Amino acid sequence: MLRMTQGTGELDSLVRKRIRALRVAQGWSLDELATRARLSPSTLSRIENGQRRLALDQLVTLARALDTSLDQLVETATDDVVSSPMIDSTHQLMRWPIRADPGMTVVRQRMTDPPPDNPARLRAHPGREWLVVLSGVAVLLLGNRRFRVETNQAAEFPTMLPHAIGAEGGPCEILGIFDRDARRGHQSSDGGADARRTGR
Repeated sequence: MLRMTQGTGELDSLVRKRIRALRVAQGWSLDELATRARLSPSTLSRIENGQRRLALDQLVTLARALDTSLDQLVETATDDVVSSPMIDSTHQLMRWPIRADPGMTVVRQRMTDPPPDNPARLRAHPGREWLVVLSGVAVLLLGNRRFRVETNQAAEFPTMLPHAIGAEGGPCEILGIFDRDARRGHQSSDGGADARRTGR
């Protein structure tokens, strides 16, 4: 049997609620999930309702059937739900690391300058970047193409393409998400006016 150590009753209840919530989110009946997990519907019902002990082998099977992992199924709530940004006043941006994936970073930045008009100032590096414009209009230069990204629009692109971001017609504010490689590429090339003009 799975040994519940931290607040046994509380964790036990959380896991049961999570199984039911994941099943409902998939739009599956008890019968459907039971079939996928190779359990009887009555066994699954007793698991969800707390009338049957949680067996490790059943939880592994249920996690697989629900397209999740055992770790995620039994994960307890964390205390550090809310985090404050790291402020980079030089580049007018805020950064938040993503705890679930330490390789990823969220950046919020206000830009006032247009993108560079010299193609030599576009940068390329491994990784992917996703951004959404929170206010104003941003211009994304990507290879030989120019994209106008308006408020509430998003863009996603491989950062191996030469790229730069700037504002159009006034200040704009963007929220960007970088994978590990894209973040490393921006950190290594951050510096002075170039970083401010190219949006990082």
